[in-house]
Amino acid sequence: MGQLLLIALVILLVVGVVVMVQQRSGASRARDLDDAKADARQAIERLGGQVYLLTGDSPAARQALADASERLNAAGSQIEQASTPVQARLAKQTAIEGLYYIRAARIAMGMDPGPVVPELEGQKSAGQVTEDRVVDFEGRKVEASPTPSTSTPNYYPGGRVAGRPVPAGWYSEPWWKPALIAGAWGMGSMLLFSSLFAGMSGVGYDAAGFESGAGAGTDALDTGAGDTGGDDFGGGGDDFGGGGFGDFGDFGGGDFGGGGDFGGF
Repeated sequence: MGQLLLIALVILLVVGVVVMVQQRSGASRARDLDDAKADARQAIERLGGQVYLLTGDSPAARQALADASERLNAAGSQIEQASTPVQARLAKQTAIEGLYYIRAARIAMGMDPGPVVPELEGQKSAGQVTEDRVVDFEGRKVEASPTPSTSTPNYYPGGRVAGRPVPAGWYSEPWWKPALIAGAWGMGSMLLFSSLFAGMSGVGYDAAGFESGAGAGTDALDTGAGDTGGDDFGGGGDDFGGGGFGDFGDFGGGDFGGGGDFGGF
């Protein structure tokens, strides 16, 4: 009888420990999710404040603000559906991308771009446009430039699209958009990339590197060593403007603005 009682006590003790560990683990996961969501919402609110504050005065500024608004909608939808810290950090990454479009719009309007925005995943290794280029591709002219103009009103902050690096810069058309929507590049993408960026110092990799998805080296976010989750959007020095950000809705296809005919994509 005594042995049975001892066994029962041991079993109860083990069960109690297991339940306690599970409860603590669940509470920890919930806290991590809440913290990640709060961090993402800070970035989303900053983006929303600027989207509703600014009005573009040129094609380049208007397009950049339209892209920022699209990222705001996407980030809002992502954070509402986020059930893990990783998903919440993805929403923050989307909002950060939108803040890059805000900076681009401000530059296009001759304004101070504002404080530095945290680096995007794959941005460093993708490189950037450092000189004006115009190439003929499938019966149309495709341009790239480090600065906005009437002929290059489409901005991209740099990073990976469908596993391929796209340099930061201003373009005559958003040639990366078909891959962004479809999740895969078309047959002509390597040829266009080679024509547009061959020998450009800021890019630092060739068409073969583009095709394989390799950039000019790696950065912390590419290798998983970095984490945008810890970036602080608070403080007066990093103020992009307050205000709410309304109803987010779906990502949507958006208006490509000047994209023209994508041809062989």
